Amino acid sequence: MSASEEITTLLVTKFGTDPLAIRPEVPLRQLRLDSLALEELRLLIEDRMDIDLEDVALTSRDTVGRLVAAVQGKATA
Repeated sequence: MSASEEITTLLVTKFGTDPLAIRPEVPLRQLRLDSLALEELRLLIEDRMDIDLEDVALTSRDTVGRLVAAVQGKATA
């Protein structure tokens, strides 16, 4: 499963996000992800994909695409 698919699955199953709303250009805050939800999402991604995102700074202003790119960068490192 790709990073994008993994993130989409987590957003839908854990946060109840509408799958149609998850697009690369959409800011995470539009998906109702605050700093606490982002931290939970980061931990879920780390666990599911066995990567370390500790040094990745994400805010609710970042886009879904930026999150996917950060995860892909770590997954291939």
